[in-house]
Amino acid sequence: MKQRGIRLTRQRQLLLDLLDKSGQHLDAESLYQMAHQRDPKLNRVTVYRTLKLLKEGGLVDELDLMHQTGDQHFYETRTKQEHAHIICLRCGKVEEFFGDPLQRLRRQVEAHFGFQIVIARTEIGGYCAHCQVLRHQEIDAVRQPDAGEKASKKKSS
Repeated sequence: MKQRGIRLTRQRQLLLDLLDKSGQHLDAESLYQMAHQRDPKLNRVTVYRTLKLLKEGGLVDELDLMHQTGDQHFYETRTKQEHAHIICLRCGKVEEFFGDPLQRLRRQVEAHFGFQIVIARTEIGGYCAHCQVLRHQEIDAVRQPDAGEKASKKKSS
């Protein structure tokens, strides 16, 4: 933080630690609740101000995660290796993908467009294995009454 001209206060350190060690993508309110348990003097305004400062300082990334929860934004420390966020559009589960394919894509974009990438954020929306099963069950349930109606119409004909 010193390298970026940001003074490291006890409260800023607490928020950074929570973001970094929680293992979750936290929204401002969740971060406030967790931090307030550790430091009851901490208020929401400080959390929002600190998030803005950390984001502007390049220490924290703000994510929308496919807008699964509306306009709510989530935060994570930027100290992590570049990665993609894989978001289930049904249950909202978020996974992180690290690997060579992302680096290859980055190099391809830079070469193809002559573009110098400073930061890349990748979000991929789809359905996790569990939700795929549930979706198929729902689709089958919708189709079954149709199949039952067709069968009864054939019998009555």
